[in-house]
Amino acid sequence: MPRKSKTRAKPTTGGLFKTTAKIVFGFILLSVLWVLVYAVVPPPVTLTMLFDANGITKDWTSLSHIDRTMVRAAIAAEDGKFCSHDGFDREAIEQAIERNAKGKRKRGGSTISQQTAKNVFLWQGSGWTRYIRKVPEVWFTFLIETIWGKRRIMEVYLNVAETGVGTYGVEAGAQRYFKHGAARLTPQEAARIAAILPLPKKREAISPSGFTRRYGNSIRARIGVVGRDGLDACIYK
Repeated sequence: MPRKSKTRAKPTTGGLFKTTAKIVFGFILLSVLWVLVYAVVPPPVTLTMLFDANGITKDWTSLSHIDRTMVRAAIAAEDGKFCSHDGFDREAIEQAIERNAKGKRKRGGSTISQQTAKNVFLWQGSGWTRYIRKVPEVWFTFLIETIWGKRRIMEVYLNVAETGVGTYGVEAGAQRYFKHGAARLTPQEAARIAAILPLPKKREAISPSGFTRRYGNSIRARIGVVGRDGLDACIYK
């Protein structure tokens, strides 16, 4: 008798849905656990650090040992509404989209919370990978805002942000540029570190010129505004 050929059953819509649901649930569970761990444990390394051909120089420093001037400089430079938004500055995002659509100098609308989520849990990059990253970036931003709170977000941000070639965190940056720790930064020093954060491989904190110098001076002036208006109050309750 001729042998009957076996036919492989085609996956059903229900089976595909169950598989997708398991993947999504697994991602949610693991991401929440990951964020919970980093709420108390310093992130040991990030993807940006791992793929940095220049090596890694970093020195984790608690926020209590980072000069408040540095915190104010970061807020002045990167996110003036840090204490008042929920992780997303919608007005800044809309302005960035409008500005970029007009072909002006590219400017992002990311908050410090979004940058922290990207730096710690995701990857850098532009082009199409940037758009793929946006969905998990929103999710991780929501998680750290909910689980960590503002103080922890700022602490992690100031420890993982790239502050120079192969240099990560403001402590390592302060040691590199000014030969002392982040616990006693002057307004000018803090402003210079903040000024190079967007492009740490291309900007200089020592004897800056052109745009970097002007931008640093602008940040230094705004440090006083952050202090005067209590824009860092959520961190120092």
